[in-house]
Amino acid sequence: MKSLKSVEMDYAEIYRTVLSEASGEVFVVFPSADAVEKLVDVLDELADPPTVRLLAVEATLKTVMEDFIVASTTADLIADETLSLRTTESTGMNSLIVTDETVVTLVAAGELIAGLGTVEDEFVASAREKHTAAFEEAEPFSLRTPPISRVHETLAETFDDEVDADFGRVLESLDAARGNGDGLDEVTISLLVAAKHELQLYDISRWGEDTGVASKATFSRTKTRLEDKGVIDTTKVPIDVGRPRLRLLLGNERLQEADIDELAGIAQELLATDD
Repeated sequence: MKSLKSVEMDYAEIYRTVLSEASGEVFVVFPSADAVEKLVDVLDELADPPTVRLLAVEATLKTVMEDFIVASTTADLIADETLSLRTTESTGMNSLIVTDETVVTLVAAGELIAGLGTVEDEFVASAREKHTAAFEEAEPFSLRTPPISRVHETLAETFDDEVDADFGRVLESLDAARGNGDGLDEVTISLLVAAKHELQLYDISRWGEDTGVASKATFSRTKTRLEDKGVIDTTKVPIDVGRPRLRLLLGNERLQEADIDELAGIAQELLATDD
């Protein structure tokens, strides 16, 4: 029988099943935001992932890539030429995975996700031809987030391995890194770790701008917000020429005594309090 089906609780299980058996280029088209996140997770964990061409609605990709964890991992996959992103404004289309041998439609029903597919040769060939053309005509998606591997590499080179390790552990303690109440954004995380290690604002913001994390102005604005909330404190460091620089310090006793894995959660609590 030239058909297949799979019902799972998670998009990741379907991606894992299909992509682990795929060779050559795979097209993933019109996925939901959750499906994009799970695709990135699965591609990142596979030892030998196929090359994936992702075609999605631009608004969907913009929403997903607001999460630094997802975006920086995606940037690594793009740099490795494992993943490429293009956008379309077409709507109302089925979400599909198209491999050399299979076409799988993803259907959500409550908490369950169904992968309904066929391996019928003529249908698969037609679907590949259609989506190859659609992908080639689509606009590339511009992802400005730096690869997470570059973030780690430059943190270790600019500061030391301990700063890099703490940055990684704070990220690992979060489900998302979007800011606005959904985790902490990448600039806040950077400043928290810098304050734990009593680094200077000038140094961490210069690193952030050079690496592509954010501009010095964004670091400065975020520092002011964190200082106003009592999350961090600063002390002046005199220099030979010019205005004194600011050394970052953790501004709350709970943060000062916290293990690195608890830092993000406590900071979120402090940031959520009313002025």
